[in-house]
Amino acid sequence: MDNSDTVKLLQECDSGTKMAVSSIDEVLEKVSDSEMKRLLQESKNHHEKLGNEIHAMLNRYDKEEKDPSPMAKGMSWLKTNMKLGMDNSDATVADLITDGCNMGIKSLNKYLNEYGQAEPSAKKLCKELTEIEEQLCTKLESYL
Repeated sequence: MDNSDTVKLLQECDSGTKMAVSSIDEVLEKVSDSEMKRLLQESKNHHEKLGNEIHAMLNRYDKEEKDPSPMAKGMSWLKTNMKLGMDNSDATVADLITDGCNMGIKSLNKYLNEYGQAEPSAKKLCKELTEIEEQLCTKLESYL
């Protein structure tokens, strides 16, 4: 089995977990609702745990981690700060995180299709990451 699809899928998932953690960190202190804050912290912990599993798999292949692109991080930072500058509310945070989750879900599904020859274990991690994103979106609906 060709492991290049596996490595590429894992690297994209790695980038996604880092982007999610960074995005949550960016907004966490701006959240006033304690339950929403707990929910975001829990999701951040899930992303970090999954990121560690992804790193372990990449290490087995002796491959590098992948950071989110500077452009993606910059655009996310800009959007977050502009929106929160206009309306610093929990609803705005929920909207921003939901948008990020939806982009992540779309990208992850694209990568699952693109790297179809990836090992089942890598696909499983990718699907777990997608599920974490979907669950967070669902739980944030009441804050929108």
